[in-house]
Amino acid sequence: MSKILKTFLSNEDGAVTVDWVVLTAAIVGLAVGVIALISAGALDYSTSVGNELSGMTIATY
Repeated sequence: MSKILKTFLSNEDGAVTVDWVVLTAAIVGLAVGVIALISAGALDYSTSVGNELSGMTIATY
């Protein structure tokens, strides 16, 4: 059993896959955070633009 455990612990197959999974998860987490921050500001800005445009009158001739 000890030999199997030593072989398992010294084996590095799949280590790159784990690195990519962690890196991808970090990138996705960062993207979700950025989207959450930007979406709130964009919603406020679009609401104020909509209010400004709805108050304008269109000249007809």
